[in-house]
Amino acid sequence: MLPGDRGNGMSMEVQLLEATDDPERVICTAARNDYMESFVGDLSFEEAMSSIEGETIEEKKRTLIGHLLDHGHFGPFEHPQATFAIKGISRSCMAQITRHRHVSFDVRSMRYVSFDDVDPADVAEGELVVTPPSATDPDWIGRNQRGGSVDEETVERREEVFRESVRRSVEEYQELLDLGMPPEDARFVLPIGTEVNMIMSMNARMLMHVADMRAAADSQWEIRQMTESVLDLAEEWCPITFEHYDEHMRNRKNRLAP
Repeated sequence: MLPGDRGNGMSMEVQLLEATDDPERVICTAARNDYMESFVGDLSFEEAMSSIEGETIEEKKRTLIGHLLDHGHFGPFEHPQATFAIKGISRSCMAQITRHRHVSFDVRSMRYVSFDDVDPADVAEGELVVTPPSATDPDWIGRNQRGGSVDEETVERREEVFRESVRRSVEEYQELLDLGMPPEDARFVLPIGTEVNMIMSMNARMLMHVADMRAAADSQWEIRQMTESVLDLAEEWCPITFEHYDEHMRNRKNRLAP
């Protein structure tokens, strides 16, 4: 089972909802403003970029963006903004990502959205709760794990304990609802692996900082997978910036922190 896969075949989904149009034009315009006597608002983009090395506007953007990133001039990257929709992450993953400053979040409420119609038997098969790969893969090695690979009998028991635990939690949650407990209180018995959907917005600089921290090899598998998916979309949206980041800057933690 791959990280993020569910027992029912579903997996995490990440979509780019909205983003600044032509983000690298915005980045370059902001950067040129810092070093020009003329006001960039009175110039065409071509005029503002005229002194930058390159035969074409695309080459000039690549030159300037590479120079900014290599020299730690990160302010211009705070102007372009992107909004992502993320489906099916655990509340554990959500707790990690929401620690970051300068990022906006909206998360599906467990006060107003109840799970009274979910079959606990389906939960045991992967519905509603994220199944960590270590519950099903005998060779999976996680951070701070005691020991290494295990035999098939051990991993079968792990999976049995995990699936029975989440099934029972949802069953008891639903019983509490039937007994009149409000969803905001009944949810206390649900596991931290319960799936949530989330909307997340941040600027390009913050996205690179999040990637420094959460796409690193020592990050937990789920948030690493989520961040890699966000980076794939960011590279389509803001290609020069994130290609340069990927080739020259990844795994240099905290250098981009605002």
